[in-house]
Amino acid sequence: MDAPTRRRLLAATGSSIAVLAGCFTESGSDAPELATPADAPDEDWSVPDWRPADAVPSEDDVEATTVVSDLAIPWDLTFADGDAFVTERDGGVRRFDAGALADDSGLGPADGETILESGSLPDRASPGEGGTLGVAVHSDFPDTPDLFVYYTADDGVVSNRVVRYDIESGDLETVLEGIPGASIHNGGRIAFGPDDALWVLTGDAREPALTQDPGSRAGAVLRVTPEGEPHPENPDWGDDGDRRTYALGHRNPQGLDFTPRGTPILAEHGPGARDELSVLRPGGNYGWDIVRGGPDDSEYENYDDYEAATPPVVNTGPGTTWAPSGLAFYDDDAIGPWANAVLVCGLASSALYVVGLTPPDESDGSADDGGAADTREGDSGVRYDADWLDDRFTATVHRLFAGEWGRLRHVEPGPDGSLYLLTSNRDGRADGPFPRANDDRIVRLDPR
Repeated sequence: MDAPTRRRLLAATGSSIAVLAGCFTESGSDAPELATPADAPDEDWSVPDWRPADAVPSEDDVEATTVVSDLAIPWDLTFADGDAFVTERDGGVRRFDAGALADDSGLGPADGETILESGSLPDRASPGEGGTLGVAVHSDFPDTPDLFVYYTADDGVVSNRVVRYDIESGDLETVLEGIPGASIHNGGRIAFGPDDALWVLTGDAREPALTQDPGSRAGAVLRVTPEGEPHPENPDWGDDGDRRTYALGHRNPQGLDFTPRGTPILAEHGPGARDELSVLRPGGNYGWDIVRGGPDDSEYENYDDYEAATPPVVNTGPGTTWAPSGLAFYDDDAIGPWANAVLVCGLASSALYVVGLTPPDESDGSADDGGAADTREGDSGVRYDADWLDDRFTATVHRLFAGEWGRLRHVEPGPDGSLYLLTSNRDGRADGPFPRANDDRIVRLDPR
């Protein structure tokens, strides 16, 4: 039986929701606008057949090894066909042998090959948090030897672009541009999904109002072909909308991965904490910069008061900061207690979050009932199950390795079941004992 989603419940009660992009979508005449698509694909939601492991994740489940040191603010990592591709925010793209990362330690930048210099990226710039950010390989790699890179450019106006680089011929072409950029909130994560489409996360570029403009590429999840064209199954956002947009209303999303069913999961930075983890819906509007909390939040509107707003599965509330960046859905069983969990890296929190998602009627009640803003910790974790959150899942969160390696930018499963963490301690935001000598680094987590 299908889970009773918010959208289904509204439809069942005959609630009317404006369907033209940019129309008022709330009941009050003075309510702010939330954009909705003129035509959104059916979600076809059903209870998933995967479940997180029935165990409490622990730091003792893994053994940590620093594999590579002295990197220049690594930002993203992806594995393909025996290679590991790493971006450095203030540099280009390095290629390491995946076998060396799995077996060795004590490696340095010279043990990898720079396959794309920063100077080869047209108009590339590094304003603040901008620079060389996301990396992804073509879904047919190595038969199609293309590398995709998201980076910040300045040709008189700061923006972000995605380029396609043929690592055999050296040809480079821009496939997506016109993404607003700034010194902060550039988004930047890219990935090929199970649908062979390229998914692109963009930030609000310090102009929050753009995120409610369906014609802007700011604060959005874009789904495009490898050539940068709109995916044919994307929502229709109206005559003035961008058909590349899958979802909008995001502040600064930096984490993206997919469940075994191909459903996208996203993590994004909130304002004054209020960080979020969302299981995306096609045509979803995630509320920024109008909606950002529950009924007890005195600074932002409540998701329950806006029919057009799509709620997250986790909102940390105004009192708890994750500062989430990269994430991974760990669908391996090599680290048994972490199987089928969402792993989220924290920057300001300097921690790795292990998040189990279960249908609400299957929650065993063992976790502390944290509502949506409580950060009480215990062996059983913190549960996010407030009524105004996404009713398809209950999230149970465990925080691991707090303060162990400083700021964590990304986590990536390797081909052998191990996990790889990227630190970000030389990005100008670290404090306390960080950065340490030999930062930044890649840390491998092997199953014990």
